[in-house]
Amino acid sequence: MIPQQQSNESLIDELATIVGAEHVLTDAESCALYAQDVFTKAIPAMAVVQPENTEQLADAVKTAVGAGCDVIPRGGGMSYTSGYVPSSDNAVLFDLRRMNRVLEINIEDMYVTAECGCTWKELHEALQETGLRTPYWGTLSGSKASIGGGFSQNSIFWGSGQFGTAADNVIGLEVVLADGSVVKTGSGAQINSQPFFRHFGPDLTGLFTCDSGALGFKATATIRLIKKFEGRQFAAFDFKTGEDAISAMSEISRQGLAMECFGFDPFLQSQRMKRESLAKDVKALAGVMKASGSVLGALKDGAKVALAGRRYMDDVDHSVQIMIEDYSQTGADAKANQIREIAKRFNGREIENSIPKITRANPFGPVNGMLGPEGERWVPSHALVSHSKAVTGYQAILELFAKHQKEMEAHQVETGFLYATISSNAFVLEPVFFWPDSAEALHRQSVEADHLAKLPVHKEDLEARAFVAKVREEFAELFRDIGGVHMQIGKSYRYADGIDANSFALIEAIKKAVDPTNQVNPGALGVAK
Repeated sequence: MIPQQQSNESLIDELATIVGAEHVLTDAESCALYAQDVFTKAIPAMAVVQPENTEQLADAVKTAVGAGCDVIPRGGGMSYTSGYVPSSDNAVLFDLRRMNRVLEINIEDMYVTAECGCTWKELHEALQETGLRTPYWGTLSGSKASIGGGFSQNSIFWGSGQFGTAADNVIGLEVVLADGSVVKTGSGAQINSQPFFRHFGPDLTGLFTCDSGALGFKATATIRLIKKFEGRQFAAFDFKTGEDAISAMSEISRQGLAMECFGFDPFLQSQRMKRESLAKDVKALAGVMKASGSVLGALKDGAKVALAGRRYMDDVDHSVQIMIEDYSQTGADAKANQIREIAKRFNGREIENSIPKITRANPFGPVNGMLGPEGERWVPSHALVSHSKAVTGYQAILELFAKHQKEMEAHQVETGFLYATISSNAFVLEPVFFWPDSAEALHRQSVEADHLAKLPVHKEDLEARAFVAKVREEFAELFRDIGGVHMQIGKSYRYADGIDANSFALIEAIKKAVDPTNQVNPGALGVAK
């Protein structure tokens, strides 16, 4: 037995003593599965450790770091920027999904604390009977995506139109550092206090958000609570150009009128319409009726959605879908009318609001969209820009795609757009790529079995995959030059060469302080080993 094998076996035994032998995975299938994300499959993990609580996590991290291994946190596995993909062959990957308990719902002090392996769906369900919610309450992949992943990589959707991103809404964290020590942030760090307030001295909570897991392992998180909104309205519009759709969305965002505001270009819209089935429509309709506030409201909502079907989308170009919430129905109705006036100014035509109504009634569905409607591989890229750069950024992406049109046709790569707004000050441009290529183990594990069985199976196409990676790299360069920023920085976006040199030097110094040997997710944020 060579020394390295002996050392690895000894480490595995130590880790098994901490978390239990059944929660240290070393088989080739698991080590490959847990080390791939939606787009990237590269180096498998040496081992996968599944701790049950903060104490086990801290002990296991300290042990693995002491043995000279890289250590990497993994949440629900829904990211696509190599955030938790190992960059060396001696990485111990920590699957945090067993740490999924909601620890405290404090109605008097208006906060909730949960372990960071808890999914957004699990957190949402735990709060259902309280009449309360977190301001931002999850991403569309929240049936799988964890809150810890949301704070590490940042995420948007539910509540983002008014309350910003996941990282904007966390008020306190417990974080395990490379040496196994546990630090607390916000008022929870005060020796006699509770985690009710984010700012107690420098904002350490903010320091550990959006770090792609490079600075430490999020063990627990506290999020503030607000009262649920009783008033609700929905609206949808058709715009003939992407420029008009984006301009209208920016104005709606600036005025703070929508709780969620998102849109599709014609291609992505058609993909959505093809993706779902009649059976899923029936389930969605049941959700819409259940979400209505009265029997009469349920009948009206159900009838409108059923009668509209899908044909109303046949002649729609760039659709914008809007969800409105307010503390009164009068307030929600007033916001809807203001939005209609804005849409008219930008040549918008109001259409049936089935999509926002169905989406809101069924907030955390399956993640079947990880594959296209014909079984294609799917991956997005994204950039956040100021409203003043949204239209020019969109046009620049179109020019990038036009430059590669022949190659796209040769590799059967098709592209679409998702648009979204964040609070009153940010616009999201998310180009999406589809192409025929084989599914990986992560897709087969995550997509519902009955849905997967209906999809065509494609041969592996590494050339097309490499082409998509090249265009995504050019996209990142484009928005570095335009001044865009990103969530899910991971190991894909150009963080190190797209940030002021003095600022990056500070990031490196902080990394050195909390992880002196750079063993916690090395390569994330562009910090070299």
